[in-house]
Formats: sequence, C-alpha cells, structure tokens
Amino acid sequence: MKKWQLLTAITFLILTGTACSTGTTISSAKPQQSKQIQKETDPFTKLAEETNKELKLVPLELTGYADIIGATLLQPVHQSFAVNHEFTVSGKIDKHEQLLGNFVWIKMKQVDTNEPNDTFEYYVPIEDGSFEQVIHFFNGAGNYSITILLPSTEQENFFSELANFEVINVNKTIERDITYTPNGHDSGLVIHEPSSGMLEANELIPISGEIKKSAENQTVMLQLKKENDSWQHVLPVTDGIFSYNLPLFFGEGIHEVQIYVPDKELENRYQYGSSFLVNNVATKRMEPIEFHRGYEERGIQLESPKYGGDQANLTYKISGKINPNAPSAKEMTHMYIKTTKGQDEALDIIPIQNFAFDDEIYLRFGPGDYEMTINIPEINQENTAYFSFHSVASLTVTNTANEDKRDLLPSRGIQSEAPEIIALANEITKDKKTNRDKAKAIYDYTAKNIAYDVKKFKNNDFNWDDGALKTIQSKMGVCQDYAYLATALLRASGIEARLIGGKAGTGAFKENHAWVEANIDGDWLVMDPTWGAGFVDDDKFVAKYTDKYFDPNEKEFNETHIREKPEY
Repeated sequence: MKKWQLLTAITFLILTGTACSTGTTISSAKPQQSKQIQKETDPFTKLAEETNKELKLVPLELTGYADIIGATLLQPVHQSFAVNHEFTVSGKIDKHEQLLGNFVWIKMKQVDTNEPNDTFEYYVPIEDGSFEQVIHFFNGAGNYSITILLPSTEQENFFSELANFEVINVNKTIERDITYTPNGHDSGLVIHEPSSGMLEANELIPISGEIKKSAENQTVMLQLKKENDSWQHVLPVTDGIFSYNLPLFFGEGIHEVQIYVPDKELENRYQYGSSFLVNNVATKRMEPIEFHRGYEERGIQLESPKYGGDQANLTYKISGKINPNAPSAKEMTHMYIKTTKGQDEALDIIPIQNFAFDDEIYLRFGPGDYEMTINIPEINQENTAYFSFHSVASLTVTNTANEDKRDLLPSRGIQSEAPEIIALANEITKDKKTNRDKAKAIYDYTAKNIAYDVKKFKNNDFNWDDGALKTIQSKMGVCQDYAYLATALLRASGIEARLIGGKAGTGAFKENHAWVEANIDGDWLVMDPTWGAGFVDDDKFVAKYTDKYFDPNEKEFNETHIREKPEY
C-alpha cells in the first residue's frame, strides 16, 4: 500500500524582537460589537454590555512592529472587552509590499479551561494592504486570549506579533468556523459541506468541496483522527470538485477530519489545508477499508461498501466508478472479487460498463467472517489460462445467513440462475425421476452437444467471461467450459454440484484439467463430460461419446486424474 506522505504546514516562527508592549496606541472607542444587528431584548447582548460596564476599558496598544510596517488595527480597539458570540478583526498595512507573506495569523486560546482543545487559528488574506475577519468562539462562553501576527519583512514563514488582547464571550453557543491554512488558501480550497467546523453526525458525514486551482487528475487527501486512531484516503478531484461520504470509523465521540491539498512541487505529497470536528453519536466502531497501490492510479472510486466489519445476509453489494481519464480506464472491462473464509476461497467477477460497476456477490460459505479483496486485472497480458490481477482494496464482512449453500448458488462461470440455463435444465431432466438420472442426462447432453475447442486450448484463448452461457451459445469449449455448463445445469436442477480443478492425463505428464462432482442423495458422484465427449487426434477433435466417465471406477479414475480442489 502506498504510504502517502503529509507535508505538514511549515512551522511559523514568531519574531519576538519587536513584540514589545510599547508602540502605537489606539484611541479610546466603544467596545467592538457584532456586525450582526442584535435585538435589544437579546439577553447575551445585554450581558455583554453589562460586563463591559464593569470592565476598565483600556485602549489596545500595538507592538513596535506596527510602526515598522505602518500597520493600523481598526477593530478591535480595547485591551479587554466582552462580546456576544462574535467580533471582527480588521486593519490596514501601509507597507504591505515589504511583507514576505500574504496572510495575517490570528491565534486564539481559551484561558479558563483545562480541556485539550483550547486553541484555534485563522489565516486571513491580506488584499491591497487590508484584512478583515469575523471571529467566532470555538468553545463557546469563556475568556480567550487573541494574538494577531503579521508576516516578517526579513524571512519567509516567520511572523511578528502585532497585538495581543483578551475577549470575554458571554454566549455559551459553540461556533467553530471552517478555516484554511495558507496552503488551503493558495490552492483555492473551499469546503461546501459541512458548513460548520463543529457538527454532530450518525456514523457518516458527507463532505464536498472544490479546489479552484485544480489541475488534471488532481486529488485531495482526507485524514480522520480520533485519539490514537487515524485513517487516510485519497479522493479524485473532477472538474475542480470532490465529494465523499466519510464513515466515522472510531465510534462515539469527537472525530477530527483534516483535508490535505496537493503539494505544488512534489508529486504524491500533500499539505494541510483545513479541518473540522464531528461529534459521532453512534457507538458502532467500523473497520476502515485498506486501500492498496493502484486504487488511485487506476481511478477506482468505490461507492459501496464504505467501510469494513459490516454485516450482510448472504449477498454483498459492490459498486463504484472508474475515472475515465485514468490509465487503462477504457480497457477495464471487469473486476475480480475474492472472498476467503478459513480454507475456503471464491473468486467472483463484476463487469464494468460505461466506467461504472454495480453488482452483488454471494458469501457462499455459510455464516461467519470473510476476508474480501477487490482486484483489478492486469492490462495487455499475453494469452494465458490463468487470471492475472492485483488487489486495490481489502476489508472484512460478516455473513449472518445460517445456511452454507456453496454448491447450489451461482458462481463464476456457473450461471445457474440464468433463464436460459434453467430452461435447458428443465428440458433435459423433464422425464427423469431420480437425481442420479437427472445427473446422467446432464452428463449426456454436455458430452454429446459440446465440441472440444482445440484452437482455444492451443492458443490459451481464455477470457474473463467464459462460462456456461457462452458454452451453450458457441457449442464449443475446453474442459473448464464443459465443467461450467454441467455444473450450472446440475445446480439449476436443484442438485448440489462443484467444479473440480486438478490435473489429468494418460501418461506420466498431466495437464491442468477440470471436471465435476455432484451430490446424489448424500454421496458425491464424479463425472468428466470432457473425456466423455471424445478425444483429440492430430489437433482435431473426434466426437466419440462414452459414459465411462459418469460415476467412473474410482481406482481407474484416480490413475488418470489428480484432484486438487473445488473452484468457486
């Protein structure tokens, strides 16, 4: 799995040499009020006014750095004052062209709390020498120390203090703004959803936003944190827009969501852009999906599932999209879903159409926990009898269905639920009274009606959508196609059946081969319709039916066939 590297915001150092208490003095004026008009009956407004009457309103003094750069603080104007839920910081800088930075740094600290979450900060753009920011109180009512810093004139990423003052917020409502770091501002990051920096949610939180200065195939990275738990995920940015339904994996309590924007110079590196807090009211802990190398590069956008550790009743939905601009996106026709429960393993195929996939797979091995991987095929591989793919995501899921129906359910290449297969199975077995007779009729039909495809065998011309349906349409196939069809017809007839992978041959050298086992009244019966169909002579198939390989003599069969395992 690719380890995405975070380039955290550059440490901003404060030049304290000019941060003295003597300097420009702001003339006395009334305490700064909210820009929002307050009704006279608002109890918090009245409380703020009464508190200000009790305070000794001392004019706010700026540091000596104000004289150096010609800075004037228009708001606020007192060293200590009370407000109702918000106030404004604004000012001007005459010599702003001398500054080695474009943002005012406003640091807040609640001084009357022992909570760890006692600081907050804003980066306010300087535009033509002016700046303005409405400030809200991230912890509600309390006493806050506010420090305003301006960029240094001597060194980039250094700041000098302009002013420090205290504000008493009398309103207990928590209002946490979504703010942006310089990197967030520079990239044009805007978070549309959520609209608040502190909110409540139940298991999932929708996130959407844009990067106004995005490039082609750009991404953003999310990081979810709660105490010692953390999780990262990269999102595509399409036409400047990104969105995601983020699971709150770590149970009840406060989760911090951090959004990282691409580094302007280093590929696959990110810079901290913004963050917000979510109080998850749900107690359920969810397992994060582990994304592997290739997930982002190949443009995979998994929409379901959103997390691991979920429960399902027999079937499990897999859906999502492929970024059309991603490498090899146009060649992506399918995905492989591998499920493992103990020693049992199944490989399912989900088709991709119009750059989207949406299908269900069976959790076929009964109740319990399954390991699941989502895989993509290798592109431009040479013809081979083997599927070549690699995992792009992994997760766990628990099946709550009580029954193990592994040998009755449809599976890869065995489309026993298809109407064509069901109709054919009914026609073949309509006059048969016992399951053994039905199985024999299916063996006979497969062996007599399917011709061996010598060219496919010699050229390794295997395809991901090979299966029973293709076999009845083409009336040709190799051993796996005979086995696909016979197994599908058996299952469609209500008979448990499994495709067996192994090796076969009459001499010492044996080649890969597939045949069938069917559960007939509690006993597993062997059949090999491929060998029952005929033989190959001088690269030509010679049809010569025999029932020798329906329920064959076990000893004789084992001399030519080496059983390895059922394949699903």
